[in-house]
Amino acid sequence: MNQQAIQKPSFGALVISLDFELHWGVRDKCAVDAPYRENLLGARKAIPRILNLFEEFDVAATWATVGFLFAESRQEREKFSPIVRPRYADARLNAYAEPTGETEKDDPLHYAMSLISHIANRPRQEIATHTFSHYYCQEPGETRDAFAADLSSAIAIAQHHGINVRSIVFPRNQFRPGYEHVLNQAGIVCYRGNEPHWMYQPRPRSKETLAVRAPRLLDHYLSVSGSKVIGWDEILQSNGLCDVRSSMFLRPYSTGPKSLESIRLRRIANGIRSAAEQRGIFHLWWHPHNFGVNTNENLDFLRSVLEVFSRCRQTHAMKSLSMTEVASLVSNADESLEPAVVSSSNSSWEQEL
Repeated sequence: MNQQAIQKPSFGALVISLDFELHWGVRDKCAVDAPYRENLLGARKAIPRILNLFEEFDVAATWATVGFLFAESRQEREKFSPIVRPRYADARLNAYAEPTGETEKDDPLHYAMSLISHIANRPRQEIATHTFSHYYCQEPGETRDAFAADLSSAIAIAQHHGINVRSIVFPRNQFRPGYEHVLNQAGIVCYRGNEPHWMYQPRPRSKETLAVRAPRLLDHYLSVSGSKVIGWDEILQSNGLCDVRSSMFLRPYSTGPKSLESIRLRRIANGIRSAAEQRGIFHLWWHPHNFGVNTNENLDFLRSVLEVFSRCRQTHAMKSLSMTEVASLVSNADESLEPAVVSSSNSSWEQEL
C-alpha cells in the first residue's frame, strides 16, 4: 500500500476509547466480594451518564468490550467459548475458572448485554472487542493459536447479537508484535497500540514494577514522556492495519489535593489543544469502572475535558472520531464511517460447535 498517496486529513481529532470489562478485567487482582465491587457495580450506573455527556457534546467513542459480557446466560457463554484456550503459567489468569451466576439478572458483574445494547443504540458509539476472555497476549502460556481462537469467539458472539466488530483493544495493553496477521484474518482493521515511550511498552504483569508504574503516574501530571499528539501518517501500518495508539489514560478522580486535579486537567487540555493546532490526534482512554465511585466528580472532570474539545472544534475545526472512523479516513476506504451491523443469524458458527 502506497502511504504517500494517502491524503493527510486537514484537521485534528479527539479519539476516546473505553475498556468495558467489569469484573473480568480485575478478577485476578480483586475477588468478586472485595471492596472494589463498589466500583464495578457503580460502572453500570455511570455508563448511561457517560453516554449522555457524549451525546450532549456530539462525541464518538469506541467501547472495547470483553466477549464474555455479551452472553445472556452461562449456557450462551459456554456455547461460544473456544476449544483451544490459553494455558497461562499463572493459573490465576484463567478466566474460564471464574465462578459466575447464570444471567445478568443474578450476576451483574459478569454479564452486561443490556448495557452493550444501550451503548450500541446511542449515536456515534462503536462496539469494539476487548477479546473474548480478557486474553493476555504477553503472559507465559498463551499461544498464537489460543489468541486466534479467542478472537474468533469474541467476533462470533458479537455477530450473534448483531454487531460487526472491526477494532480491538488488547487487555492490559499487552499488544504482541507478530499477531497482526491474526487480526487481519479476523477482519479487524485497527487496534489501540501503546505509546512509544519505554514506560508504556507492552509487558507481562511480572514486569510492571514500581520503576515502571511510578513514572507513568507522574506522566499524568507532568510532561515526562513528551508530546501526546499522534500524527495521521503514523496510523496506517505496512500490513494494512491501523494503529490508533493511545495518548493518555484518564485517571479517576483523586480525593487528594484539589491542585492535583487542576494539573491533571491542564495536562490533558494541553494535549487536546496541541492536537487541534498540529492537526493530529489525541487518544484518551479509561475504564467505565474508573467512574464507578466519585461518579459526579469524574463526570464533572470529563465535562471539563469535553469543553476543551468543544472550544477546539469551534476554533480549529477539530473532530471527534471513533477508532474505526480514524482507520477509514487514513485507509481512504470507500465505506461508511459508521460501524457495520450484521444479521444476528449465526448458523455457520453454531454448526461448528
